[in-house]
Amino acid sequence: MIILENKRNYISYLTLIMCSLTLFLSQMTVYGQEDFTVVLDAGHGGKDPGRPAKNYSEKDIALSIVLKLGEKLKTIDDLDVVYTRDKDVFVDLKERGRIANDADADLFVSIHCNAFHTQVDGTETYVLGLHANKQNFEVAKHENSVIFLEDDYQEKYEGFDPNSPEAVIGMTLMQEDFLDQSLFLASNIQNNFRDDLKRGDRGVKQAGFVVLHQTYMPSVLIETGFITNVNEGAFLSSKSGQDKIAGAIFEAIKSYKKSLDENLVVEETPVEVLPVETRVYTGVDFKVQISSGKKKLDLKSYNFKGLKGVERDLIGGYYKYYYGKSSDYDEILEDQKKARKAGFKSAFVIAFKHGKRTTVSEIVK
Repeated sequence: MIILENKRNYISYLTLIMCSLTLFLSQMTVYGQEDFTVVLDAGHGGKDPGRPAKNYSEKDIALSIVLKLGEKLKTIDDLDVVYTRDKDVFVDLKERGRIANDADADLFVSIHCNAFHTQVDGTETYVLGLHANKQNFEVAKHENSVIFLEDDYQEKYEGFDPNSPEAVIGMTLMQEDFLDQSLFLASNIQNNFRDDLKRGDRGVKQAGFVVLHQTYMPSVLIETGFITNVNEGAFLSSKSGQDKIAGAIFEAIKSYKKSLDENLVVEETPVEVLPVETRVYTGVDFKVQISSGKKKLDLKSYNFKGLKGVERDLIGGYYKYYYGKSSDYDEILEDQKKARKAGFKSAFVIAFKHGKRTTVSEIVK
């Protein structure tokens, strides 16, 4: 089990992720010109019932939670909600990803229920990545097995076999750009489940889910609990339990959006805005992180949606790509706007003090 409890665990977790390709050329809208869009994906549906359980239906519970979550999100003025399904119909995994990509979504959230042959309980949230152990692989294998219900699945998924660990390991991680944001949201969700709902915390994990692989934005898959557990199954099937689960996810998404708006996706404390004349800091270099990944890219503008002057740094086995450099906080915010306008919608500001990485909030306070 991998839980993001501190910086050391966070760094260790990131080093486990194996990625093979960074996506820089996806079609994206200009940041700030449209509402923040969240795609909600109710797992399974129609001829695919989901996890087997004696008294409960995963597909129905997932749909109910998604609809409740959608209604809560619609209360936010500048936020749009898109459903991959809003009724009991079968939607294949690739179509779910297409819906999210066509909506040019800012977030993709897939809702599921877990099952096991014992009375194990607890919630867990996944981001796309190499499965860290056999248990994670078994969860991904079950969720991916739905492709066998799809027509022409061998052609559609180019021979991908969800029962093969090698095939899952070999999946191209098109989400590499969005790893930090996905982890941040996943951690918020698990914290809310644990602290607010007092649910068992099985942690933030990684696994090769096809439905996450198909999306080009920060994405998470939530296992809301075990419907095979007597108490948890009753909780998840109840209107009250579903509303509480939806509420915890809603608060996590709201917090994620606020943090993204304030350039704090990787920060821990809010930034207090200071008067303009005090926002130049001696010995500090602000930069805009636009991407990260295993692949070492030439620092040519065509690799970065036309942005020039991009820098590259190797940290913990990952290449970090930065745009802009200034000791003037307002100037770097303008560079961030340019990066987002170019298509890097999740670009965020980072800070170095005398060459050492620090938090923006530590400088701008």
